[in-house]
Amino acid sequence: MKIYTKTGDSGETGLLGGARVSKAAPRVAAYGDVDELNAWLGVARSTADGALAAMLDRLQRQLFAIGARLADPAGAVANRVAKAAVSSEDIAQLEAWIDGLVEELPPLRRFILAGGVPTAASLHVARTVCRRAERSVVALGRDAVESDVLVYLNRLSDLLFVMARAANHRSGVAEAEW
Repeated sequence: MKIYTKTGDSGETGLLGGARVSKAAPRVAAYGDVDELNAWLGVARSTADGALAAMLDRLQRQLFAIGARLADPAGAVANRVAKAAVSSEDIAQLEAWIDGLVEELPPLRRFILAGGVPTAASLHVARTVCRRAERSVVALGRDAVESDVLVYLNRLSDLLFVMARAANHRSGVAEAEW
């Protein structure tokens, strides 16, 4: 299989199901933001401890599912592929991870500056990219994607913040307060 197809040379790309759209289309921007988020999670995973790395692996897989949903507005492919779904159970898992990580952290009394160890710093960047991805998906309109996708992205940004704090805490690095 060739990596380059030349089908995008004119500024268009193909969605799942075969439709051709501009690479500047809002839907393409939304799944591009999700893809960028996925890449930042890969950066974080490359330096994360075992437990955080396992969480990040699962999150990356779920972000592929969200990308598939966004690239498939008609549901032609994604609705038939079980791994291309994000469910309320996935959201509950994010919330359980948040709750578990918060238990090990000192209470948050002030805003903190992004940074710390490389894992934490990259998770802070991922959090901001996640918020952008969420805004991009919202901009598509209410019926553009299942509501669980929006809830998932909203909860994911909270998890990434807590994961960044946990990475610093586990490394003995104090948070820089604002």
